[in-house]
Amino acid sequence: MALFIGIMSGTSLDGVDVSLLSIEKQEMRIIASLGLPMPNPLRQRLSALHQGHTSLLELGQLNEELAFLYADAVKKFLEKQNLKSKDISAIGCHGQTVWHAPQGDFPFTMQLGNHQLLARLCQIPCIGDFRQKDMAYGGQGAPLVPAFHQDVFFSPQWQTAVLNIGGISNVSLLATNCPVLGFDTGPGNALMDLWIEKQQGKSYDKNGEWAEKGQILPELLAHFLQDPYFQLTPPKSTGREYFNLSWLNKKLQNFGASVKACDVQATLTALTAECSVQALKSWATEDKPCRLLLCGGGAKNQFLRKLFQKALPHWLIADTSLCHIDPDYVEAAAFAWLAYRRWHQLPSNLPSVTGASQAVSLGVIYYP
Repeated sequence: MALFIGIMSGTSLDGVDVSLLSIEKQEMRIIASLGLPMPNPLRQRLSALHQGHTSLLELGQLNEELAFLYADAVKKFLEKQNLKSKDISAIGCHGQTVWHAPQGDFPFTMQLGNHQLLARLCQIPCIGDFRQKDMAYGGQGAPLVPAFHQDVFFSPQWQTAVLNIGGISNVSLLATNCPVLGFDTGPGNALMDLWIEKQQGKSYDKNGEWAEKGQILPELLAHFLQDPYFQLTPPKSTGREYFNLSWLNKKLQNFGASVKACDVQATLTALTAECSVQALKSWATEDKPCRLLLCGGGAKNQFLRKLFQKALPHWLIADTSLCHIDPDYVEAAAFAWLAYRRWHQLPSNLPSVTGASQAVSLGVIYYP
């Protein structure tokens, strides 16, 4: 039996998630997971990067600080599980995305977190830089989790959509006799979190309670949805460098100060739902029942879940615990799985998702 650790700190900037997978003869089991909050000063500094406010010194220091943060999470996790470094085959660490630009003359993606330092601190081989090789072969470098979703959530009885709602939402579309599709649908929690932080000083809207007190403004929602990103056809991916407070402030300029803050929050929640619902409706067929499996922090937003159920009345709406995987740790588990694939030089991207010219084994191995 081989053990692999996955580490994920997503675009919500809310914390570091760690998952442990056991894999034997390609039979996978998630043994345990752990989540640690992102220290607020570090969170604020990372958030500033998405606005383009930084220096080379700041980038370099954050790269090292994140390695220490990840190493601390791994050490606490191993201690809690009564495991030693030598028990783990490898760590798969996504790193912290600070800029993702898959379009343009020189497409690139940037994740911080010194993988070589992390390997030394943990005394475990670390696999990182997962997105780079896909982009080298002409892909978007994202999303990378649909291959994992296919492995664990596919069912021949269902048309299954897996929607991860982090800072950005990404969907995986799984159906029999069809290539796996997947892409970033648009904002997840990012805009909702930024708005409530600006208006109330809170880091997120718990259960969508504040949004539910407001009214969804149809004209404002339609204005949001006119953004060119929503008109793009897959493969496509995006990040907080695009959907950020500057984007929101610009969209609100034509609506004046008379718009209530809670109505903006309600409409932003509706935006997160609608940009995914449009994709789901165009994909689903009538020959099999459909289910939507939610994961990520947004899966806890009860108001958001009500909007999905209203928009998709004939779908089964649930979170991934329906398939015995904690919705908080799906992405961390995915990067443990991706580490396993790289460790055995197995392909781990899906060209039908990212647009890469071929399937390749993703990630670079760093030894202690």
